[in-house]
Amino acid sequence: MGYLLEGPVLEGALVRLEPLEHRHAADLAVAVEEERGTYDFTWVPRAHEVGDYIDAQLARAATGRLAPYAQISLATGRAVGATSYWEPRCWRAEDRLDAVEVGFTWLGAGAQGTGVNAEAKLLLFRHAFEEWGVSRVDLKTDARNERSRAAIQSVGARFEGVLRNWSRSWAPGEEGRLRDSAIFSITAPEWPECRDRLETRVARFVTRTVGGA
Repeated sequence: MGYLLEGPVLEGALVRLEPLEHRHAADLAVAVEEERGTYDFTWVPRAHEVGDYIDAQLARAATGRLAPYAQISLATGRAVGATSYWEPRCWRAEDRLDAVEVGFTWLGAGAQGTGVNAEAKLLLFRHAFEEWGVSRVDLKTDARNERSRAAIQSVGARFEGVLRNWSRSWAPGEEGRLRDSAIFSITAPEWPECRDRLETRVARFVTRTVGGA
């Protein structure tokens, strides 16, 4: 069956990443309806679809190819979004993870710009590089999604190119169509510099949060 992807609980100062379960559904149903203006190219369910969304992610998790998370704001104790490890690749040995993607990420509008995304990426990247020992972490998005591309680059990932007709489109009205995907990555040699940048960025958000308390 190959490598089975499993993600542990990861906790920082602003966010805790918990393996996604149906107990997160009520919070996520609130988060998805706060303001949906940034979701044009992203798979984000409506409130009444959250149960089916969780079922779909847990079905992927059962294959060993996805480790889905709920993003828990430590300021409120509520689930404010989701993210995942995805597509484990083992090139050198079946029991050694060489590369993994971070994806299926979204945040409710109230959590955007609060440092939750930056710290979630820090936690995910750090675990992948420093615990699993991966050689690279991938991120991808619809090539038309300029907001997402800027967010990915802001956490230190490098743009590698656009793969045409690479994956399913989530844009409204494009059901059954394929999208071009912009591909980004961080490699193991780049990780220390990326980590320093992310830690500095998260520290600013933590200071702002404490100062505003």
